Amino acid sequence: MADTDLNQASVGWIGTGRMGFAMARRLLDAGVELSVWNRTREKAEPLAELGATIVDNPRDLAGNDIVFTILANDANFTEVTTGEGGLLAEGGPNPGVMVDLTTISENASRNVREIAAARGTAMIDAPVSGNDKAVEAGAISIISSGEKAAFDKAQPYLAVIGKSVSYAGDGEKARMVKICHNVFLGIVAQSMAEIAVLAEKGGVPRHAFLEFLNHSVMGSTFSAYKTPAYVNLDFTPTFTPVLLRKDMDLGLAAARELGVPMPVAASARECVQALIGNGYVDCDFAALIEQEAKNAGYKIESEDIEVGTGL
Repeated sequence: MADTDLNQASVGWIGTGRMGFAMARRLLDAGVELSVWNRTREKAEPLAELGATIVDNPRDLAGNDIVFTILANDANFTEVTTGEGGLLAEGGPNPGVMVDLTTISENASRNVREIAAARGTAMIDAPVSGNDKAVEAGAISIISSGEKAAFDKAQPYLAVIGKSVSYAGDGEKARMVKICHNVFLGIVAQSMAEIAVLAEKGGVPRHAFLEFLNHSVMGSTFSAYKTPAYVNLDFTPTFTPVLLRKDMDLGLAAARELGVPMPVAASARECVQALIGNGYVDCDFAALIEQEAKNAGYKIESEDIEVGTGL
């Protein structure tokens, strides 16, 4: 879609952490005139050099046609949208459509959706699959739910942010999709750590094993772009163990409510908990491989080899 079409609606953005910054930048690079708020203003200010207007509080964005939000958790999302001075606070204008890209619980999403509807704002859930590097490469996938007419208004902007934009239906369906996705993420990350350590302890270099894996029927986009972290022990955070635990807990809670046994997911969740308990808090969840090596009785080391991400 042409830039002129993208500017038919006024657009606001809330949240410029690693993911939010990269997403907002993609919109700016596509020519979208964007107004931005972040709790720590300094993190948003670099976007001003790319053409964004930085505002002082979330309520300053309420007059936009579409406002995107990407925040840390249920509490932050609820506060910034419905709290005092929030985007949906009573009095004054309200956005036509609010698009939330955060991974939050169905209950928190449903509560805010009801408040938004009372204010005349249609809410779209649009959680994403991928990290900030995948955003920069235009390689993330987005799953959406909510009113179809509101999704249609947001879809051109979502298409700029990600390579794939799917619509799951009304209500909170996208939340369930994303929680299931992130539970699987934890399972696969722990499984990769286990098999890579097994191969290495059996005498096979990690990079050789993972290169084979990535080109086999068992390889995936995820296994490829996590390979550099597993090979070179680069735990620069893209998604922390604490955030992964939060999402696995949401998934396991849903499983209990729905009566779905998930023994493999429960076991993987405890591996993530052990990682956190051993002090791996502000790093990337790829540190699971270091913990697995310790459990296997040897000290793992970086192979210091340049490997591709597949992105």
